[in-house]
Amino acid sequence: MAFRSSRRWQFRQPSVIPGFGLALGVTLTWLTLIVLIPLSGLIWRSSGLGWSKFFALASDERTVNALTISFGTAFVAAVINLVFGVVLAWVLVRYQFPGKRVIDAMVDLPFALPTAVAGIALTALYAPNGWIGSLLEPLGIKIAFTPAGIVVALVFVGLPFVVRTVQPIMEEIDKEVEEAAATLGASRYQTISRVLLPGLLPAGLTGFALAFARGVGEYGSVIFIAGNLPYVSEIAPLLIIIRLEEFNYPAATAIAAVMLALSFIMLLVINTIQSWSRRRYGYGA
Repeated sequence: MAFRSSRRWQFRQPSVIPGFGLALGVTLTWLTLIVLIPLSGLIWRSSGLGWSKFFALASDERTVNALTISFGTAFVAAVINLVFGVVLAWVLVRYQFPGKRVIDAMVDLPFALPTAVAGIALTALYAPNGWIGSLLEPLGIKIAFTPAGIVVALVFVGLPFVVRTVQPIMEEIDKEVEEAAATLGASRYQTISRVLLPGLLPAGLTGFALAFARGVGEYGSVIFIAGNLPYVSEIAPLLIIIRLEEFNYPAATAIAAVMLALSFIMLLVINTIQSWSRRRYGYGA
C-alpha cells in the first residue's frame, strides 16, 4: 500500500530519456521571460491605476466600441473559418483532383505573407473601385472600410489554423467507418453528424480558438481595409497605438488589460468545451 501511494505522488513518470531537470528548467525560464514577465508587467501597471480610474478608462465609449468590433469580428471570422475550414480540409483529404497540391500549399500562404501586404491586396480588391468591390457597389454592398472588411481580412489570416488543425484528424478517420455507417442504414446527414463530426469536434474547437485568438490581436492586415473610423471600424489594437502616440499610457494599458482578460475568459470557455467534448466522445483520453 505504501509503495502504491508513493508511486501515486511521484512528480514525474520514469522515462528512458534523460535530462528532464534541464529541459524543464529551460522550458520554465523561456516561458517566464517570453510570456509571464510581460503579462505580469501589464497587470502590475494596470493595478497601479486604481479601480476607479481603470474602470473609467476601460468603460470609455470609444474603448468599448473598439473592443466590441475587435472581438465581434474575430468571433464571426472564426465561425466562418470553422465551417469552411472543415469543408476545405475534407476536400483535401477525401478527394483526388488536378491541382490539389497547389491548393494545399496555398492554404499556408497567409502564414508566409506579410500582413500588411495582405491588407493592401484585400483593400485593392474590395474597395469601391476594386475588382470585387466594383461589382458589389451597384448592389449596395460595401465591404472595404466597414466591419465586413475586417471580417474578410480575419477570415484570410485565420483559415490556415482551422484547416491545419482538422486535416490530420480527418486523415486518421478511415473511409471504412463511413461505409459501415452507410451499410447500417445511416443517411449521409446522420453519418456526418453522428460519426464524423464528434471525432472532429475537439480539433475544430482548437482551430476555432487559434483563429479567434489570431483575429483579436490582428493589426497589419486589418488597418488598411477597415478604414479606421472611430465608432464604426476602429479596432482595439489600433486604439492602443493611438493612445500611445498621444502619450496616454494609462488608457493604452487599460485597453490592453481588458483585451487580455476577455481573451483569457473566452479561450478558457473554449478549452473547457473542448475538454468536455474529448471526455464525451472518448478522444484524447
